[in-house]
Amino acid sequence: MREGPATAIRREDYAAPAFWIRSAELVFDLEPAKTIVASRLTIERNADVPEGRPLELHGEGLTLLRVLADGASVSFRHENNLLVIDQPPAAARFVLEIRNTCAPEKNTALSGLYTSGGGFFTQCEAEGFRRITYFLDRPDVMAVFTVTLRADKTRYPVLLSNGNLVETAELDNGRHLAKWHDPFPKPCYLFALVAADLVCREQRIRARSGRDHLLQVYVRRGDLGKTEHAMNSLIASVAWDEARFGLSLDLERFMIVAVSDFNMGAMENKGLNIFNTKYVLASPATATDDDFVGVESVVGHEYFHNWTGNRITCRDWFQLSLKEGLTVYRDQEFSMDMAGSPSARAVKRIGDVRALRAVQFPEDAGPMAHPVRPDSYVEINNFYTATVYEKGAEVVRMMATLVGRDGFRRGMDLYFQRHDGQAVTCDDFAQAIADANPGSALAQHLPVFKRWYAQAGTPTLQARGTHDAAARRYTLTLRQRATPSPGQPDKQPFVMPVAMGLLGADGRGLPLQLEGEAAPAGTERVLVLTQAEQSYVFEGIDAPPVPSLLRGFSAPTRLDDGLDDASLRVLLRHDADPFNRWEAGQRLTLRCMQTALRDGTAPTLTDDHIDALRGLLRHTALDAAFKEQVLSLPTESYVAEHADSVDPQRIHTVREQLRQQLAERFQADWAWAFEAHQVREGFRPEPGQAGARALANLALQMLVLQAVRTGDTVWPGRAYQRCKDAAPMAERYGALQALVDAHADLAEPALAQFRARFADEPLVIDKWFMLQAEAPEPLGSGAGRVFQRVKALMQHPDFSLKNPNRARSLLVSLCMRNPAAFHRADAAGYVFWADRVIELDALNPQLAARLARSMDRWSHLAEPWRSAAREAIARVAAKADLSNDVREIVTKALDA
Repeated sequence: MREGPATAIRREDYAAPAFWIRSAELVFDLEPAKTIVASRLTIERNADVPEGRPLELHGEGLTLLRVLADGASVSFRHENNLLVIDQPPAAARFVLEIRNTCAPEKNTALSGLYTSGGGFFTQCEAEGFRRITYFLDRPDVMAVFTVTLRADKTRYPVLLSNGNLVETAELDNGRHLAKWHDPFPKPCYLFALVAADLVCREQRIRARSGRDHLLQVYVRRGDLGKTEHAMNSLIASVAWDEARFGLSLDLERFMIVAVSDFNMGAMENKGLNIFNTKYVLASPATATDDDFVGVESVVGHEYFHNWTGNRITCRDWFQLSLKEGLTVYRDQEFSMDMAGSPSARAVKRIGDVRALRAVQFPEDAGPMAHPVRPDSYVEINNFYTATVYEKGAEVVRMMATLVGRDGFRRGMDLYFQRHDGQAVTCDDFAQAIADANPGSALAQHLPVFKRWYAQAGTPTLQARGTHDAAARRYTLTLRQRATPSPGQPDKQPFVMPVAMGLLGADGRGLPLQLEGEAAPAGTERVLVLTQAEQSYVFEGIDAPPVPSLLRGFSAPTRLDDGLDDASLRVLLRHDADPFNRWEAGQRLTLRCMQTALRDGTAPTLTDDHIDALRGLLRHTALDAAFKEQVLSLPTESYVAEHADSVDPQRIHTVREQLRQQLAERFQADWAWAFEAHQVREGFRPEPGQAGARALANLALQMLVLQAVRTGDTVWPGRAYQRCKDAAPMAERYGALQALVDAHADLAEPALAQFRARFADEPLVIDKWFMLQAEAPEPLGSGAGRVFQRVKALMQHPDFSLKNPNRARSLLVSLCMRNPAAFHRADAAGYVFWADRVIELDALNPQLAARLARSMDRWSHLAEPWRSAAREAIARVAAKADLSNDVREIVTKALDA
């Protein structure tokens, strides 16, 4: 079923509903071809809305069987996916009974009620509940749900829904029922049901509050052994939220269910979280260290939503970051606390900023640019974006920086005191944090700070310093500017917390004393920039210092500090802030690549740069994980973000030349790093071991790359043996990647052996597809090899467009993460992209829209790519029956 004409929905048009639904009693008779849904809704007029308004219930793809109001028939009509009752009962409260059917097995969009692997599952956020039954499908309508599930007991022995289990019974004809009651009012987007043949890992815990709870993780048969880490992560999440924010689990039980067909990573349905298997299943033999980290992070994220998203939800979908930005911040803090050491915490922060820059910064500079709180949308699914999530988290992080850790906790306490059980706005949250900290910079500048919610785009922070030797003063001048974005040609200044320090030429942190202060106070502080330009004068500075700005990436902005290479090397060698130390190395490498791109030459790392990197690699006090981050090159996409006119093939060539140079000049160091960072003890998913494996894998990639160039067979042979014999997937996969990325002769037998070994592990086969799609195109005569392989893999018996994980592993990997393979001069990549978007749109519009975003930055391409990309986008846009999901994206792209 295709949508009608796209209509923009605007935040300024929000109006409260004319009716509330106070309770919903639902009965499901579950059959794959035709599920019958009977609902009994207690509806109450909104006393604040004038009488005479019709009752309008959302419904899509449903067959309506009956409508009764207070037991009597009622007139209704259908209009634009609405069930409209023009003359509802005059009483202030009445009961509406609806009976309808839906067809779960035909639901390839995986939104609403659908089947997967012989079971029933739901995904209702954002607007999937209307595909199940008629309802006021909006987040500000919160009801108490009681749900009865009836199904064949042999096929569906497990029947789950939100809340607490209140009744089970055996029925005739081999059927059974389970009745669930959720005592907490919730919007229908948090509804969930599962009916399937599953097994369960259980753990009973006693929380700090003294209450006992049952934690359960449900998976398909055969996967139970891969759920220990998910359960441990859930237990840690419960404990952390109580300790850090005083928030306790509020239900008798908390359930996680894993399903292999799922559009998202996971969903925080109240008490019944439904997860993509990718973020539940993990064992040393099948999951990498990144997979273990991902499970911990996503389990934490969805659990933390129980309070920041469920107990307090968003008034409308424009406020999505109210729950998502805040909860991403919370899961980032959780993961950093779980990491333990300061260095491991820094590596987590570096990873988060890498992700922000890789996805959100380009989004801010493209046709889909929007504020953290958007002003309008055509399809809400398109606004589950890095801006709403990751940039939203940065906005929350800035609040926490401005009020301090204890102040943020006070603000959270006040937020829950004021709004528990309500649907509210981003303004309500910011006001609570400010009101709990009346003397803070946030409270003083709250109206200006809230521009982060209203203005799109990534601002630039320019910093310049002057030193007065005679007066022993250093003046730091900060300026901010923001470029125009769609619908916002002019921007006002933001509030930016700028964490900073000053270093001497020897790398020593200097005591900081601002003009007017009586004495120095430490070597780091936070400057609060609120104007377009402000200057800060530091006393007692004998020589020109090296400024270390935006420590910990204290504001989501681009930094232009004017530092020369020598100053960056000081930061790289000595900065006390690990993030800025890493950042200095990245900037030096980026400059080297930019010089080569500008001059049309091969990149050349200076001896000083090499010495600085070698010093870090050999440094005995630095964690291996941090070393791996510093020695990893900027991605091709990140380099492209710093170019006015993007030549994808030239960027790829320069990066590959630089990678080969690092492989050659560090050959002995890589051999040492590989041998010195072997993990001899049993596998544990903890930062120390993970860092050692990451550095060893990077070293092996470099050693195999150099060996392939020189014709040496030793390191490819060692990598092949490691791929065959290594027990942990983290080592096995790292060895396979080393062979594939270098296009070694042993890559093909290694790939074949890997697939045969893990043929019954879908998540591992996803990695197998992804690795081949993301492999760097070889330089010279081998160019085009990866693209042709991806086209061939489309026909592989293990590939299916209907499974989101599998489609992402091949198509998104090529189109969004392998620029050189995708952006071909002959436009074949764009033709392939257009065909796949159109094909996917007929099956799963959300997934098609995700793939469509690959072309957001087409207007920044050089010719001939630019014209060819536009032609491909126009071909997709010309399809008459496109979903609103895809049409909104390609239309905005063409308007760029």
